[in-house]
Amino acid sequence: AWYVPCLASLETLQELCRKENLRCKSIGITNRNLKSYEVEYLCDYKVEEGTEYYLVKWKGWPESSNTWEPQKNLKCPLLLQNFLSDKNEYLSRVREGKALKVRNHVKALKPAVADYIVKKAKQRIALQRWKEELNRKKNHKAMILVENTVDLEGPPLDFYYINEYKPAPGINVINGITTGCECTDCPAEKCCPKEAGFILAYNKQKKLKIQPGLPIYECNSFCRCGPDCPNRIVQKGTPYSLCIFRTNNGRGWGVKTLQKIKTNSFVMEYVGEVITSEEAERRGQLYDNQGNTYLFDLDYDSDEFTVDAARYGNVSHFVNHSCDPNLQVFNVFIDNLDLRLPRIALFSTRTIKAGEELTFDYQMKGSIDLTSDSADGLSPSRKRIRTVCKCGAVCCRGYLN
Repeated sequence: AWYVPCLASLETLQELCRKENLRCKSIGITNRNLKSYEVEYLCDYKVEEGTEYYLVKWKGWPESSNTWEPQKNLKCPLLLQNFLSDKNEYLSRVREGKALKVRNHVKALKPAVADYIVKKAKQRIALQRWKEELNRKKNHKAMILVENTVDLEGPPLDFYYINEYKPAPGINVINGITTGCECTDCPAEKCCPKEAGFILAYNKQKKLKIQPGLPIYECNSFCRCGPDCPNRIVQKGTPYSLCIFRTNNGRGWGVKTLQKIKTNSFVMEYVGEVITSEEAERRGQLYDNQGNTYLFDLDYDSDEFTVDAARYGNVSHFVNHSCDPNLQVFNVFIDNLDLRLPRIALFSTRTIKAGEELTFDYQMKGSIDLTSDSADGLSPSRKRIRTVCKCGAVCCRGYLN
């Protein structure tokens, strides 16, 4: 049988059912709650004959069912607080008065204020749903929060959260590894890194001890060691709660940490759709016109493949560029030893305070000398049109590319 996914939200379906007086147990509309009312958000405000009224949008009901209710009937202090906060925020921005007095001694909000309050309420609901979706899909324990106190921008419409590479047709990101180390104490024995000709990347505190440009070989699913092995770091996912937030200087979304991050700690992995370099060139021309930078060349050993995080990605999709970043890129090999397809991990270059934005250099090279234009390594962009940099760093180069 063929199934077509429904693009309507649960609330929209509930609204349709109630509008048509239909019961549907699968979406929670039954005889018992068909006529129930719960405040979803407040739309407007007025005073008539000394009584304060709020225009209520009822949850699961179409906007045509909105009603004016006296404040004494409302048992939703948080929604009232949001309403007043949004109203004051709008008035402070446009420098208008508190309310508009009209005839018959009726006080009412200006239409522009009420319109802003409704848009803000809808945005708040949309961002909450997006946050819940992100936390359902993630495969690590740390939380993902979403915040926008800057504008009315909602969740991105064409972005899909993934936890690992999404290979394009014909590309195999699993190299069929069938063996692992036999260590009982990985740091002390001839573990996976030594088999590959490199040193163990982490110290006893599970912090990075190698320099940029050197690869990381972690223990894989066939290794004898358990999940607490000190050589299993990137594969466990980010250990920090992060917040996707709207920047206030025109850089779109950004990411900040909600916890202190120590130097040389693993922060997150950069994932996306794995495509050929030829396809990346084609997409790059399109992204140039949009001013986007999501193409990350996997050129540790060759430049055959590229990671495109424009539509598919994780939190790293929203990490902004900085000419003075606090994250550094490293190549990681775990269950795939194909040098053309390393996993990309971002590690802290210094101590990062809670609330600080996370950034990495979009021109960062996988070598020790980051100032060398000829250094081999990773370049997350194939852009052709120069994009002005807004990172604000003292050492800002002026352009992203």
